[in-house]
Amino acid sequence: MSAGDHEMVDEFVIHPSCNSTETIQLRKGLADAVTLAQHAKQHILRYGNSSDHYRKYFGKAPSGEAIGYYEKVVNGNKAHALFRCDNPDGNCDLPDYGGHWRGENATNETVICPLSYETRRPLEQMCAFGYTVAENETNTYFGSDLLHRLYHIPTFGEGHVEHFTEDFAGALEQAKHNATYATHDSDVLQYFALETYAYEVAVPGVGCPGALPESDSVTETHSSSAVATETHSSSAVATETHSSSAVAMETHNPPAVVTTAPSQGHPDDQVDSPTPTVTDSASAVIDVPP
Repeated sequence: MSAGDHEMVDEFVIHPSCNSTETIQLRKGLADAVTLAQHAKQHILRYGNSSDHYRKYFGKAPSGEAIGYYEKVVNGNKAHALFRCDNPDGNCDLPDYGGHWRGENATNETVICPLSYETRRPLEQMCAFGYTVAENETNTYFGSDLLHRLYHIPTFGEGHVEHFTEDFAGALEQAKHNATYATHDSDVLQYFALETYAYEVAVPGVGCPGALPESDSVTETHSSSAVATETHSSSAVATETHSSSAVAMETHNPPAVVTTAPSQGHPDDQVDSPTPTVTDSASAVIDVPP
């Protein structure tokens, strides 16, 4: 690369295809993304990896990687990140499409579709209108949505920040059982930034963390119980069949006495919870928001 390629640019670059209204909203959304990243970084610098919020989303993983990826958004070179408002790939014609990283078509470019300008909220509305971190999408706010989009761009995500979890429940499970991925998981970086901002800025000392819907929190336990019950039932049927055979044997061989032991449950009959699946999003050129 030439020296010109390393010229430091402090503001995000917005394409001329964005009209004045879109440009205003986009600059505000990008400023919100920086605010979320800055606050998340400062929280970790203050508490390290020991705070309840940190352990909730990153487990016991070292904090340096998460700090670094937030810092890149705050103070990284923004020369190679272009946001545009036209529709060069035709994806904005798709229903419910808020935008997309252009991928192989243009790795440094992100398209923001009209729907985003109509629906994304500013940080000033954090925790309003019934929003909770657990129960609402990460792209509810323009800032967190753009934080996610920035991590697709090589300058900020470096091809290392990816989607390793599919939802909030998966993020919590990953923190407990596979925290190595958490500090460069795009969704987790968003969840942590949203929750700490809500708790320390929007509604101090309270926030709006929310909770998993009951159906999500009990599904795994119920599934394990169901499998265990089925296994036990199968054992019972097998026992009954064996007992019938024993009776038949006794009928044909009167001198012989055959006994069978009742089937007993065993801890190994319980089905272990699956480990979080690592989703390789590198092959997905188009990012479809919910």
